[in-house]
Amino acid sequence: MKKLPIGIQTFSEIITENYLYVDKTKEITELLQGGKYLFLSRPRRFGKSLLISTLSEIFSGNQELFQGLYIYDKIDWQSYPVIIIDFNKISYTNDEVFKTSLLSFLDEIATTYDIVLSKSFIKDKFGELIEKISKKTQKKVVVLIDEYDKPIVEHIDDIEKATKNREIMRDFFGILKSSDPFLRFVFLTGVSKFSRVSIFSELNNVRDITFSRQFATLCGYTQKELETYFESYIHNLGSVLEIKKPVLLTKIKTWYNGYSWNAKDTLYNPFSILNLFMDQRFSNYWFATGTPTFLMKLIKNTELDTIQFENKKVPETIFDGYNLENLNVFALLFQTGYLTITDIDSEDLFIEYTLNYPNLEVKQAFTTYLFTAFTNNRLDEIQPATKKLRIFLQNDDIEGFINLIRALFAKIPYNLHIKKEAYYHSLFYMVAVLMGVEIDLEILTDKGRIDGVLEFDNKIYLIEFKYAEKGTKMDSLTNKAIAQIKDKNYGERFLNDLRQRVYLGVGILGKEIGYQIEKV
Repeated sequence: MKKLPIGIQTFSEIITENYLYVDKTKEITELLQGGKYLFLSRPRRFGKSLLISTLSEIFSGNQELFQGLYIYDKIDWQSYPVIIIDFNKISYTNDEVFKTSLLSFLDEIATTYDIVLSKSFIKDKFGELIEKISKKTQKKVVVLIDEYDKPIVEHIDDIEKATKNREIMRDFFGILKSSDPFLRFVFLTGVSKFSRVSIFSELNNVRDITFSRQFATLCGYTQKELETYFESYIHNLGSVLEIKKPVLLTKIKTWYNGYSWNAKDTLYNPFSILNLFMDQRFSNYWFATGTPTFLMKLIKNTELDTIQFENKKVPETIFDGYNLENLNVFALLFQTGYLTITDIDSEDLFIEYTLNYPNLEVKQAFTTYLFTAFTNNRLDEIQPATKKLRIFLQNDDIEGFINLIRALFAKIPYNLHIKKEAYYHSLFYMVAVLMGVEIDLEILTDKGRIDGVLEFDNKIYLIEFKYAEKGTKMDSLTNKAIAQIKDKNYGERFLNDLRQRVYLGVGILGKEIGYQIEKV
């Protein structure tokens, strides 16, 4: 068994130190024929840096490293000077620090080629570096840029800093177009696309392959790759957890598969898979590497109904048509990996995408953080509470269930309360997700709409939420909820289901919560 390359993003080290490498060189071979200026957006921890390192070795002509891989005898191996600009290695706490660090970084690259740069400004110095390297080596230069948007993304909650850094980057990247005679290949990666239009306004010949079907599996692991390259690890994990292979594969898929950029090929995040096999237990590995604090703040400020994060239909334009001054929550959630594409409708004049959580890892972890943001409950309190809630429902203890809900909601600060039914609807939805209960919200029937369906092995809860701020009584509110379930005959679609049906009418009167149940 080869070693698991957790945290290792250097291709040569993976190959020479006997780490496991999932061969992506077939896609890379096609990538080399895909254009001279290419851009790829993928979430964090998705293999972008390893891709940059691999491209560097290819353009450096190090064919021996690729023995046994697809690309080994598929290209004409030649050596080119390679400039790698990794924005993880550049400081950008403010615009002045960013300029100084970037200038210093260019000088360091020049030193490796024994070149002295005379220009003072960033744009001029970058152009001078490319031209002098090309003339000295008598070859065209390859420029590989990793995490191009880091100086912006890291300051996304500070528009002033982000905007100043954006202007520096626009000036910096602008030189690439005029340096074209000295360039062999330019490849850029990043997490988000929101700064692409403004930053690359001068470099308008970049091909964006983010949604390209041809390169949909360039980063991440496919199901076939998982089962092929990790066969021994899957066997060992099954032995440790005492789970048969088919069941284990289904569980791994539920937890970690689901990322897609074409609604056809689904992928695993490499970081989660590598850590799963290393630790031999299921956990929120990818999510834990970055807390989406800014996203939580943005979602709260826009008063979004969190139910919208599933089966959300968006136009193609949201991925390119926004900027720092006008952030779109759903585009950000997609670019950063919290939502993914599950369907593409291209039948009409305009392309429409359907977004959903990619997998259980992201859905549960993201919902946990959402619930803390909406209710002010601590993270360490939520999991034990939701476990109790599940037990209450399984044991038909509705009073215990509602009392615990009241306790959780009681921690909502007064200024966070949003006087809308959808707000409380969202809270109940989040609770259900965290309980691990199957929930299907706003199901359309031929008679009306079911607010929520909670399914257990032996029973089905049909739920209707009713909210009122004042001017009514709790009994009236819960009666109205039960009546709607009956009048609309929501249970009809479950007539052939042998599980017991429980009607649960939940009334929310200000901050007071009441309920009424009927069993069928």
